[in-house]
Amino acid sequence: MSFNLTLLAQMLAFAAFILFTVKVVWPHLLRAIETRQKTIADGLAAAEQGKKSLEVSTRQADETVKQGRDRAAEIIAQAEKRGAQMVDEARTQAKDEGNREKAAAQAEIEQQVARAREMLREQVAALAVAGAEKILRREVDAKAHADLLAQLKQEVR
Repeated sequence: MSFNLTLLAQMLAFAAFILFTVKVVWPHLLRAIETRQKTIADGLAAAEQGKKSLEVSTRQADETVKQGRDRAAEIIAQAEKRGAQMVDEARTQAKDEGNREKAAAQAEIEQQVARAREMLREQVAALAVAGAEKILRREVDAKAHADLLAQLKQEVR
């Protein structure tokens, strides 16, 4: 292999090309690579932060759903309790109303019994006067013997 001028010129041209590439082209390529690496790193960081944010949001959503279910269960329990109270109140009111009606009916019965007794006393007194009239064969004056009739009513009681 002979070392001639063509080989030397090619070596100098290659060295100039390498020097030009290192001084001019290489910094642009490195900046483009670094920019791309930074963009990729930022994207990965954003993805990681998004993943963490999703996990936090998921936990918060689960907690909110749990709180909603607990609140719904609490509201249902309160509604059931209030319903039971309303039934008890209605039962108590019905029982009180029944007792009032029973007392009113009892009073009415007692009044009717008293009236019936009074009517029976009057009828017995009238029968007694009629019987005495027949026995004595004379008419007994009810006005004249009012005291006697009142005493007879008292004795019938």
